[in-house]
Amino acid sequence: MAMSAAVKEEPATRFAKDQLKSIIERIERLEEEKKTISDDIRDVYAESKGNGFDVKALRAIIRLRKQDPNERQEQETILETYMQALGML
Repeated sequence: MAMSAAVKEEPATRFAKDQLKSIIERIERLEEEKKTISDDIRDVYAESKGNGFDVKALRAIIRLRKQDPNERQEQETILETYMQALGML
């Protein structure tokens, strides 16, 4: 007896496929949102540059504000020590 070409999926298999599809679609949606936000951030930097602000300095400030204050102070102290040793200060 020949098997039918349209084999019925097991409920667990169907659930796994649906779950996988849902996960992929969520990731795709979040990636699109991430791109939109990235574009918005780039626009703000361009606007700030147009208003005369130094974009490198803005990026450095954003990076520093993300750091823990104690960690930031430690890094600044080390940098200052090295710069003094090299006669840069």
